[in-house]
Amino acid sequence: MLHINNNTAVIKREILVRIAKLMLEGKLEEGVHAIPREMAPRSREPMGCCIFHDREILRMRVIARLGCSLENYDDEKKLAEYATEALNRQKPTWPMLTVLDEACNACVKTHYLVTNGCQACIARPCMMNCAKKAITIQNHRAVIDKEKCVNCGLCMNNCPYHAIIKIPVPCEESCPVGAISKDENGKETIDYHKCIFCGNCMRNCPFGAMMDKSQLVDVLKHILNKEKIVAMYAPAIAGQFKASSEQLEKALLMAGFAKVYEVAKGADITATLEAKEFEERMARGEKLMTTSCCPAYVRAVHRHVPELDPCISDTKSPMHYIAELAKKENPDAITVFIGPCLAKRREGMDDDNVDYVLSAEELAAYFTAKNIDLLQIDAEEKPENEKASKSGRNFAVSGGVANAVKLRLKDPSILRATVINGLGKEGMKQLQNFGKIQAGVLPYTDQTPNLVEVMSCEGGCISGPCVINQQKVAEMQIKKYVEKGKEESSK
Repeated sequence: MLHINNNTAVIKREILVRIAKLMLEGKLEEGVHAIPREMAPRSREPMGCCIFHDREILRMRVIARLGCSLENYDDEKKLAEYATEALNRQKPTWPMLTVLDEACNACVKTHYLVTNGCQACIARPCMMNCAKKAITIQNHRAVIDKEKCVNCGLCMNNCPYHAIIKIPVPCEESCPVGAISKDENGKETIDYHKCIFCGNCMRNCPFGAMMDKSQLVDVLKHILNKEKIVAMYAPAIAGQFKASSEQLEKALLMAGFAKVYEVAKGADITATLEAKEFEERMARGEKLMTTSCCPAYVRAVHRHVPELDPCISDTKSPMHYIAELAKKENPDAITVFIGPCLAKRREGMDDDNVDYVLSAEELAAYFTAKNIDLLQIDAEEKPENEKASKSGRNFAVSGGVANAVKLRLKDPSILRATVINGLGKEGMKQLQNFGKIQAGVLPYTDQTPNLVEVMSCEGGCISGPCVINQQKVAEMQIKKYVEKGKEESSK
């Protein structure tokens, strides 16, 4: 997972820690200008053409971490002014993503390249399988005619020496809906009408040119003003820290939150209501229902597979139900959802019960800045009646939602569930096929799934674009979290 263990991720997180420390010291406006210089001193070997270019890119990263857009970047505007703007901001601004033009590598168009591994073999399968006759042998090596090549990849797939490689544009390649393209200068731009905010571009760009706009400054501002602010942590967040959920909750209280809610309890509500809704839909003779928890999936349907719109569950997400409860119990409080993804930021902007959305990255940076070590926290295990169920806690893992719905059905035998595990390009094809089934273009049989769980991220929410743990580690942590959940009640 490129977005977790790489240098751009380290840089982004260091900036968050520095900003959080300045906030805690009450010195953000006066100290923010020094971050690029401190992180890129003259004594350091430059990563780009020179140390001053490195600082310029760092400056842009700081602006994004302050929660500001870079689409109308002004290099004359001081970082202190951006900091003031962030501190005076009343609510997060659209969109949640921003592109660092200066960091973008302007990668050449995706193409195939013949390496010196080519043996100019007699079989010549690269030539024989190229329908466009784009390959010739010159000086004992295959050569691809770029004018004729249509980037089908058959030459690469058929070369016995693996001598032909694909040179991709990572952000474009990873976008499942074609929302990213080059401008007249070869730099990448995002079409926000097409974008589903899955975060694939952000996690796959090796230059870190696609960045989420942080809301950490907004949240810390309210905490430092001693306002009542409540935290709502998603099940996936329990898999991001090597600590128990009780230690995590106590750490959040130590960090200044007045109250902490386990969003898995909202998952229990969602699963119960989706099970009832599924039974009602099937009784009406409907073909299928899809889950509604993943906002990237819901947006993908709205924008790109509208045939499936009627199939999306009307039930709200766990975030909505727990935020609704939090607002009811704390009418004057500010609610902060803590999750692993970018799409929840989009959902949060549309939900009046959610004021801010923090990522696992931002929470970890805040804990670091405040010197909170979760493993050193002494916390007792929750009483059984205060916990979410095991299935609610398991929402973070692919297949968890469908399983939770099944457990709550009066007659589980009516369920034929399937999971679309990740909305990459293959996942979008699967989605489109279900759209064709719903539209009657493809046949519907008694073997066709009637409940489709869709997770934008492969493996589930534990693999979101803003997580800090490798998937295998997160899976182990989630397993511990689930095992300590409340036992399922009988139907």
